[in-house]
Amino acid sequence: MTRVVSLADSFGDPLIMTTRKASAVKSLQLASALLAATFSLIQPAHAELIAQIPGVPMPGSQPPTFGTPDNSVLTGRVKHDTMPAEKLLSQGKYAEAEGTFREALVNNPADIQATLGLGISLAKQFKLDGAEELFDRVLATDPNSALAYAGKATILLNRLQSSSGSVRSQKDSYLAQAEQYANRAVQLSPAAAEGHYALGCVYREQGKMDQAASEFRNAVNFDPQHSYAYSSLGQCKLDQGSLVEAAQNFQQAIALNSGNSSAHFGLGSTLLKQGNVDDAIKELNTSLYQFPNSWPTRMMLGQAYQTQGNSVAALKEYQLSTLIKPENAEPYIRMADIRQERGDLELALADLRSGLTQIPYNLDLRMRIADITLKLEKPDDAIKNYKTILSMSPNNAQAVKGLSQALYQKAQKAAVGALLASNDYDNALKTLDEAIKLNPNDMELQLAKTKLMSLSGNKPNLSTMAQPTNDGERIAYAEALMASGEFQKAEDMIKQVLNDQTEAKQTYAVADIALMVKDLDNAEAAYKKGMSLAGSQDRGNAGLNKVTQARQTSADDTRVGNELSKKNQWDGAISKFRNAISTNPSLADAHLGLARALEKSKNPNSQALLEAVQHYGFYLNLRTDMPAKDREKMTKDTAKLQEKALKLKEKENRRK
Repeated sequence: MTRVVSLADSFGDPLIMTTRKASAVKSLQLASALLAATFSLIQPAHAELIAQIPGVPMPGSQPPTFGTPDNSVLTGRVKHDTMPAEKLLSQGKYAEAEGTFREALVNNPADIQATLGLGISLAKQFKLDGAEELFDRVLATDPNSALAYAGKATILLNRLQSSSGSVRSQKDSYLAQAEQYANRAVQLSPAAAEGHYALGCVYREQGKMDQAASEFRNAVNFDPQHSYAYSSLGQCKLDQGSLVEAAQNFQQAIALNSGNSSAHFGLGSTLLKQGNVDDAIKELNTSLYQFPNSWPTRMMLGQAYQTQGNSVAALKEYQLSTLIKPENAEPYIRMADIRQERGDLELALADLRSGLTQIPYNLDLRMRIADITLKLEKPDDAIKNYKTILSMSPNNAQAVKGLSQALYQKAQKAAVGALLASNDYDNALKTLDEAIKLNPNDMELQLAKTKLMSLSGNKPNLSTMAQPTNDGERIAYAEALMASGEFQKAEDMIKQVLNDQTEAKQTYAVADIALMVKDLDNAEAAYKKGMSLAGSQDRGNAGLNKVTQARQTSADDTRVGNELSKKNQWDGAISKFRNAISTNPSLADAHLGLARALEKSKNPNSQALLEAVQHYGFYLNLRTDMPAKDREKMTKDTAKLQEKALKLKEKENRRK
């Protein structure tokens, strides 16, 4: 899981500010406390930060601690007018506080404390423009107000929580300006914890984790009671993989302020990474109680439930996460994972497409959509999706592999000659060549090209390639073997991958791959193994039903193809045999029927005859029990047919 932290309730502690004149310290305590409430509003738009729904007050923040009559230097009308508003702010009654502060300013428009208080009240209600105007007013009176600069940085970070595309597109400029304001606050008051804290938050949003951690350490050094600095430091440690240190920082933050929802979230995330799922759920639920509108907490809780196998609860949390922050891709992907694990590919596709409407430029979503359409045997849709990805990310190796597989799948369902004459085929080969140049050691890319080239009748020469060293390469190697007609070797390769699996989830994944490449025997074995490993029985049974259906469909298509062949209806027969082979490439009779139909079709061209030769060869490979005399005769006839096809090809070339 990537970095997630809430700035929304990170700035809850009272500000500690040093000034040049000792006599001004007490008078600034109230302003410090007032602006502390503002810092609890920060809502960056980073893809892993808690989102705030406009108009909803931010729960979970530590209420500001205002000066008492004994330690405050404010007296007379000003103090009398602001005390009720301070109390309302502390109680979270922001709309009422706004009205009271406005009344105070009517009586004394120059009251800086009331101006800051009104700004906080507006910011709490997500009226950021009004809040910013008030902070600007303070700076106009005191250009060296560190607190006002920190407040300006806070407002900029808070704006970034927006789901607006125009706001998100300006993220870098917003962060650059926020960094300037935070640096100015640190320069004016180098010993003030909040200035360092605000700067740390900016650095964290910029992905400068080491610098962010350094600023958070400065904050806790200047203010050891700063709960939110501890929780932010813990998040940095969590991002860096230092789980023990992260847990210690989160626990310290909670000890200082049990209402720090960020600390509970961070501790829950850490516990989940440590495998302590039950305690993680407890901490995450505590965080949600304090801040129900946290999309990353919803998402993390969904992960915890998914780890427990409670997919229903996990889906609910992921869906709530997308309602709060619809432009975050991860919940959509995780929902699709659950759907796929259940075998509900259409539902998985619907979840991913829903996410794509919010994030049209997200490559992860597009890649998953393309891969699923391929598994659903929708090659045209898959080709379109892979092409879109390649237009956005040229030479994307995964997309190139997917495109080649989609084209191969399409060729199994349609006339190979038509595909070979299309621009799609030539462009795919060129794209593969470019990708291989950039990734010369990627064996899967080379195998993808080999498999695609096999469509032109060239039997892949896999003997020159190194043996696969991982499961991904073994699957690709098996597909290339299948394309060359080496069905038994292909099945042995996938069987090796299956034997390596010890968990139900991974075993079902192998089963899905085997089903996609139409290795039905291994697919059946994998689904049964997944069920034996305590995998979902519904998932396994659904997969077995698909295997049974594939076998029945291929057998039915072969039967109909043979009936059409008897009536010399060769075009219809060819179509049926192709369908049968695309469903079950190991069905020998379908290869024989297609070869004969292609050979006997009306005025076959060289491409049709060469394809017939290829399928006669596949039939011979599959019929290992064929009598030697019959095998010898078919081999000789196939050789003659190949010679005829090559001569015809020469004539065709001369006519061009």
